[in-house]
Amino acid sequence: MATVPEPLIWEIVKKNNCFLLKQFGNGNAKVQFTKEPNNLYNIHSYKHSGLANKKTVTIQPSGGKDMAVVLSTSKTKRQNAPAKLNHKSVMRKEFRKMAKAVKNQVSDNYYRPDLTKPALARLSSVYRSLQVAKSGVKKKNRQPAKL
Repeated sequence: MATVPEPLIWEIVKKNNCFLLKQFGNGNAKVQFTKEPNNLYNIHSYKHSGLANKKTVTIQPSGGKDMAVVLSTSKTKRQNAPAKLNHKSVMRKEFRKMAKAVKNQVSDNYYRPDLTKPALARLSSVYRSLQVAKSGVKKKNRQPAKL
């Protein structure tokens, strides 16, 4: 099966697809958002599109109770096999080591250097969302007030 060029896929899906969010009342809003997978900023553009680009990056929480983050990159050779398309790596380290691993995978590996900043921003927001408040609910002081 022949692969379809990326610009052609973008021209097909840019006006209407099932992931597009048009919530500003009219269809010609300047900023459109999308819920498509493999889109770091959730902005409807060719650069950030997970549908039109062969090389995509995704950062998500692992879903378990641990503070793990999943870095997923798509393989360029497996475009016809969706089950084998993504390469996932689970990171359970501290934030600085995870940021260095993301930077090494995305930019230093010449994968998609233009997505380095969005990937680090998504990593930061996902890691921040996994943090649990240590104090919890504050207990009321049951000691009688001193007069």
